[in-house]
Amino acid sequence: MKAVKIKKTGGPEVLDVDEISLRKPVRDEVLIEHVAIGLNYIDTYHRSGLYPLMLPSGLGMEAAGIIKEIGPDVNDFSVGDKVAYAAVPLGAYSTHRIYKTKNLVKVPEGINLDVAASIMTKGLTTFYLLYKTYPVSSGETILFHAAAGGVGQIFCQWAKSLGVKIIGTVGSDEKINLAKKNGCDEVINYSKEDFAKKIKEITNGKGLPVVYDGVGKSTFVKSTECLKTRGMMISFGNASGPLDPIIVPKTLQPKGLFFVRPSMGQYLSTREELNEASKIMFEKINSGEIKIEIFKKYKLDDVKEAHNDIESRKILGPAIIVP
Repeated sequence: MKAVKIKKTGGPEVLDVDEISLRKPVRDEVLIEHVAIGLNYIDTYHRSGLYPLMLPSGLGMEAAGIIKEIGPDVNDFSVGDKVAYAAVPLGAYSTHRIYKTKNLVKVPEGINLDVAASIMTKGLTTFYLLYKTYPVSSGETILFHAAAGGVGQIFCQWAKSLGVKIIGTVGSDEKINLAKKNGCDEVINYSKEDFAKKIKEITNGKGLPVVYDGVGKSTFVKSTECLKTRGMMISFGNASGPLDPIIVPKTLQPKGLFFVRPSMGQYLSTREELNEASKIMFEKINSGEIKIEIFKKYKLDDVKEAHNDIESRKILGPAIIVP
């Protein structure tokens, strides 16, 4: 058995693959043999120290696999079940893992475990953004930044299935067609165009009801300019760095804007919430409304390469680590 450990924060060089041995699962725990592990940008935040951890620490929030052993009082899961998860504690970067059942979901028939591992964090994030943080309505026009990224490709397909018009931004011309393929009605290359000015043109100066922003520092101010009066600014990521301090009288007050910084733990903290979200997510995949194409697979021993690639924007879609 192997697992990735970090003993200090820093660049990809701090990632070590160690031999491990696991204890027996105890009450409400199972032993999972991982088939695939999700690779997410948030993993780089944990590794770099942007999101502080108690060290040494494992890494990775999502994976899919097969239950090999169950602990006492485990009634909802059995040996042989296909399962997936996306939650703390960290430690998904491993061949095997002891895991509490409260954050596990069963993977239904028709869903490949590679797909399940790649969709859990991105798909559950998309669920709470579209259904809970700002429940979209058919016919609305919304803005989503980094529309060709891992979350963006899933989000835009899902939003399109709900009848929403999507304006997406990308960082290069090469990504425009990918964003359109996944459901964007309009695509703006924000490295070449002033996207706030373009939004005003598209909306005839009215602005948008909501902006979904996982980019962070470089897009925040312009994003607030895109919003209409009482619009909602949803900041859910820091791909370009953490936000500068927000000056409320200057940024939010003039248009009475709402600002929210959501996370998965705030929306999927109970078994009922997790079951609702995963059920709808898997239905979207099985129906074909969301199509998942794995962009790249890495071996666990190549985890440093994987982190280099994700930070240098070489990964243009869902990627997984295969133990």
